[in-house]
Amino acid sequence: MSQIEILLPKMGESVAEATITKWLKKEGERVEADEPLVEIATDKVDSEVPAPQEGILLKRLVGENDVVQVGQAIALIGSEGDTVPAQPPAPAAAQARPVHTAGVAAPTTNVSAKVGRTGPSGKFYSPLVRNIAESEGVSMAELEALEGTGQGGRVTKQDLLEYLPRRDQAPGPVVSAPAATQAPAAAPRTAQEPKAAADIKLAPGDELIEMDRMRKLIAEHMVMSKHTSPHVTSFVEADVTNLVLWRNKVKDAFEKREGEKITFTPIFIMALAQAIREMPMINIQVAGDKIIKKKDINIGMAAALPSGNLIVPVVRNADRLNLVGLTKTVNDLAGRARQNKLAPDEISGGTYTLTNVGTFGNVLGTPIINQPQVAIMAAGAIRKKPAVLETPAGDVIAIRHLMFLSHSYDHRVVDGALGGRFVKRVAEILENWAIDTEI
Repeated sequence: MSQIEILLPKMGESVAEATITKWLKKEGERVEADEPLVEIATDKVDSEVPAPQEGILLKRLVGENDVVQVGQAIALIGSEGDTVPAQPPAPAAAQARPVHTAGVAAPTTNVSAKVGRTGPSGKFYSPLVRNIAESEGVSMAELEALEGTGQGGRVTKQDLLEYLPRRDQAPGPVVSAPAATQAPAAAPRTAQEPKAAADIKLAPGDELIEMDRMRKLIAEHMVMSKHTSPHVTSFVEADVTNLVLWRNKVKDAFEKREGEKITFTPIFIMALAQAIREMPMINIQVAGDKIIKKKDINIGMAAALPSGNLIVPVVRNADRLNLVGLTKTVNDLAGRARQNKLAPDEISGGTYTLTNVGTFGNVLGTPIINQPQVAIMAAGAIRKKPAVLETPAGDVIAIRHLMFLSHSYDHRVVDGALGGRFVKRVAEILENWAIDTEI
């Protein structure tokens, strides 16, 4: 067989690179088709890269902890006795391709330059850094002058966010010319260790715990979101008594028929999808001074992991699924999230997010927007409470099932009228759930 070059595959919207976390096969070891070769980690999810066909792992072109661009070669597979070319072939957009071992080595291609993500000096800037810079009016000259703390001096989100408050006091940027001996952008970069916190003082019995990779990314994302979007939160209390009684009535038969437990989460997602169709200006994103109105309704559902971290798998085209389809999709995504088996494209492309804080017994929450979306809703715990009901015979006090809905939205593009009407509409959909609904 001809030698096959394994490339880092495309892993979802806005994912430009991944860190090689663990090689699962050694050089010279046989691999089967679709057998995992290497574990990788992106800023969205951990995943595996499988072998496209059976053969011998001839060479690992990158090492563990290297940061690799999408489309870059990471390994060669061939037959036993094949020789490895002196220089690895250039990156490409496909996942695997034959290796040509002619006497002249293929030229190295700057992958980052192809997608316009490098500055004049050759520094790589992620799409997120570029978006923040554009929205804040930060010029390329300013970016080039910043001292990055990321891999290879790369400017991170945190570097940019820390720079913005002191921007007015900062001296004019001075851009240095790129070094003549600069390494090609396609070469793997080794992930740097985070800077040690200064002047940490521990009292007797204190324990210093290093954040894991995912927690660091979550922290950066949350800070960036609060910096990017002026958050406003509206609250409503919904009487979901009919919904609770209906679920209690159908849950055993549903599980017996479908082999799935029906929870409140798919019902909440169904209500959100209906409200979004009625008020599509909630389903938007911001690009500078322009608004992108999204056609698809892709609802993310925040899920807690056993590690304590958070991940947001996405229910795509939620408005096109019936309740059975939503239930199966929600249960599948939640189960695989807990097992760390989500694919990168299953946690990207969301246009709106739901977080069910009621699963932890919380009454309400003030959720942080999942950028680049403009709104997020938190569903609180459903509790029995006394409530005043209006009847033809007069007002009465009755025991009802009540819950709070919290709607956080980006006040740059969503005003209080729309944000408030939206959460009220979701509450109305849940309150008007027919107790004889069939599924």
